[in-house]
Amino acid sequence: MLRIAIPNKGTLSAPASQMLRDAGYRQRTDPKDLICRDEPNDVEFFYLRPRDIATYVGTGDLDLGITGRDLLVDSGVPATELLDLGFGGATFRWAAPAGTLDSADDIGGRRIATAYPGVVQRHLSEHGITAEVVRLDGAVENAVRLGVADLIADVVETGATLRQAGLVTLGEPLLKSSAILIGGASASEDVGARAAQLIRRLQGVLVARSFVMLAYDVRADLIDKATALTPGIESPTVSPLAREGWVAVQAMVRRDDVHRSMDELYDLGARAIIATDISNCRL
Repeated sequence: MLRIAIPNKGTLSAPASQMLRDAGYRQRTDPKDLICRDEPNDVEFFYLRPRDIATYVGTGDLDLGITGRDLLVDSGVPATELLDLGFGGATFRWAAPAGTLDSADDIGGRRIATAYPGVVQRHLSEHGITAEVVRLDGAVENAVRLGVADLIADVVETGATLRQAGLVTLGEPLLKSSAILIGGASASEDVGARAAQLIRRLQGVLVARSFVMLAYDVRADLIDKATALTPGIESPTVSPLAREGWVAVQAMVRRDDVHRSMDELYDLGARAIIATDISNCRL
């Protein structure tokens, strides 16, 4: 049975469970449950603290896990990113009091406060920078004002919290994180085969969320122009209609581009243009 770790709480928890449901897996119905067995799919889900998931997978006690890229990097364990799941985005940046540092190049020799020392240490090592890392559990924005650090490294969304603390961001992000599926560095062949099926299902959900099925009727003499607007993934499906000289077309188009495609098709002369959600797919 495949053993998979899922965040038990936090911003990744609900989206992770929903994505697995969309992929055809059973999930817990009571948020207090710590384990959920999905017998038909031969999978057992364990609901754990997000920060612990990488450790369980890295040691091989669990086969797979869903966690944040930031938490995987911060853990330093030998686990591998298998698939970006497209939610839970976060950006890590340097921040310091305005006017104290000209750029991120000036952080050498400084004290850096962060709740993610592993992320910071990796970045410093990769860039050959020597600095003191001060680990805090949270509210790192106050570290500079309280004299604990010279600058901070933290997740930045709107920057409002930083501005309230008198801080400004420096340079490029240390890390761009999102929810990812991870696996152990030395997974068995059996685990690898079953993990591949899970990945295909999750990829199907990702594609389904990014595309819609567009169906429309168009005159046969316009089919080349119409299908140029909607080429689909492999190729559009074209079927003759009972109405002479007309055909029906179906093609997958990107969700964020569907309204432009519908407008262009209508201007071309297509009619009965319908966009339908895709619940899942295999490509």
